[in-house]
Amino acid sequence: MLEFIRSHQRLAQILLLIFIVPSFAFVGMESYSRFSDSADTVAKVAGKPITQQEWDNAQREQIERFRQMMGPRFDQKMLDTPEFKMGVLDNMIAQRVLAAEIAGKNMSVSDQALQQAIMNIPGLKTADGKFDTERYKAALAAQGMTPAMYEARMRQDMTMQQVGGAIRYSSFVPQQVAGAISDMGAQEREVQELVFKAADYMKDVKVSDDMLKDYYSRNSAMFTIPEQVKADYVILDADAVASKIAVTDADIKSYYDQNAARYAVPEQRRASHILILARKDESDEAKAAAKTKAEQILAQVRENPRGFAQLAKANSQDPGSAANGGDLGLFAKGSMVKPFEDAAFNLKQGEISDLVQTDFGYHIITVTGIKPAKARPLTEVKNEIETDIKKQLFAKKYAEMAETFTNTVYEQADSLKPVADKLGLKIHHVSGLMREPSQALGNSPANNPKFLQALFTEDATRNKRNSEAVEIAPQVMIAGHVTEYQPATVKPFDEVKAAILQRVKLEEATRLAAEAGEARLAKLKGGEAAGGFSPARMVSRAQSHGLAPEAQQAIMKADARTLPAYFGMSYPAQGYAIYRIGKVVTPQNIDKQRLEAEKQQMEQINAQQELATYIEFLKKKHKVEILTKATEPADSQKK
Repeated sequence: MLEFIRSHQRLAQILLLIFIVPSFAFVGMESYSRFSDSADTVAKVAGKPITQQEWDNAQREQIERFRQMMGPRFDQKMLDTPEFKMGVLDNMIAQRVLAAEIAGKNMSVSDQALQQAIMNIPGLKTADGKFDTERYKAALAAQGMTPAMYEARMRQDMTMQQVGGAIRYSSFVPQQVAGAISDMGAQEREVQELVFKAADYMKDVKVSDDMLKDYYSRNSAMFTIPEQVKADYVILDADAVASKIAVTDADIKSYYDQNAARYAVPEQRRASHILILARKDESDEAKAAAKTKAEQILAQVRENPRGFAQLAKANSQDPGSAANGGDLGLFAKGSMVKPFEDAAFNLKQGEISDLVQTDFGYHIITVTGIKPAKARPLTEVKNEIETDIKKQLFAKKYAEMAETFTNTVYEQADSLKPVADKLGLKIHHVSGLMREPSQALGNSPANNPKFLQALFTEDATRNKRNSEAVEIAPQVMIAGHVTEYQPATVKPFDEVKAAILQRVKLEEATRLAAEAGEARLAKLKGGEAAGGFSPARMVSRAQSHGLAPEAQQAIMKADARTLPAYFGMSYPAQGYAIYRIGKVVTPQNIDKQRLEAEKQQMEQINAQQELATYIEFLKKKHKVEILTKATEPADSQKK
């Protein structure tokens, strides 16, 4: 079992396969006790802040998750909305209030549960079912977290899921209620349709010039050519910042010398053990019996140290290592539970330990190999260090350039050339910009709604001054300068008269069709015989059989206590339809498998509502304050 208990670092993608994430997605998980104050605060939970930087980071992490899930279909523009940003913040608040509740009640998960979760991580076992230590270490190292950080984070994840799970798994829908709802879903209705098409009434429509002019006057916006601009724009993004960061060999050498411990491979030990299980929840008698058995085996080991492997195969109760003579392979400090680790790192090679007690039971340990610590040479880690330095310098450089970008655009507002020259940026040109994003421009930065809002101000369009510098995505800033402005204009009446004629005729024909349909509906409800209807068809919530979705929904909602039942619906620009419900059928044979599946779905929906209600209660309990607006960019440059 201890073979599986290794360094605990973040395996984000693998963990997504393990945990049942609540209906709200926890974002930016951090220990509640680590939250620190900052003047740049967007929200507070129990008096502790959520900072702008934490919010920005959570958005970037969420965007990256979507990018990995969706691949080439990912379009970041669809997440560039106030709703997405505030959704991320709300998720962070949900996580924080749960963390506050957990911290206040000293809740946690046991070491055993944590270790079991690590052992169950998929994709990290060899073909024969053994835990692959080296593969695990490589995956952990790629995440760049220390064992302590990962263990704390994973423990908190699991604790939060226990809290949410307690609510979800207690959700209950009575069988009678589930059955009634299921019957509603399975119900079928025999329906006939009588259609009054607008096209059939076109011949009866009389249209005058006054009607056309009145339509033109009432719908002038329909015939308006929106205001448009031609503009120049400049972009400050990650590539522009990275091009200004230079790292020399001297910088790399200095960083290497100052962080030598970081690039050292720690001492590793190879050990074998014999485990006699004695868990904390077992009786005192069982523990005493296990200890007696372990002492007897220890005596045998001391008599014949060379027979350790055979004794382990015969007696060890660790299924992961017993077959290999108790061999646990190489491990470093921080990889095993502390009592085991302390004993292993205090033994000399070939020594046999006394009994070592952990939460798993009693261990007899022998060290079979020692791999001394060693430093990785500079040549091996040079590229890694260069990347680390650039990452550290990037944030500072971006902040500096963003400030220069913002100030220069504002202070030298007659042109974008000064800011382009100062920061080495390219001036781009675009035409056909309107107040709303255009499909023709696609994902162009100039088509971003934030930029368009900044560009379509009177100061920018009329006075030809630079727009405000705005951040349209994390670490992407843009500013524009209008070079040509065309105000909105209404097309002349004569130019659109033919189109208006068709619209008015269709409106009038639709009105006549509805009048005829409503008159016939009144007669049918009064007892007139049904004639002219289409052949009957059976409609359910799952099967429309060619009916429009809105008609299908109306049919299933209609009052059918008295049959036949009639109701009518208008279809804009198409006409009117009368529907006759002649029969209602509820299946007599209950599909128990389907009913159970539907009951589970109802319970999940109910649980999500209860969980959301619980989170709202915690928000009030822990005094949540939101200090930003839904329309405020998450990465805005605060002034």
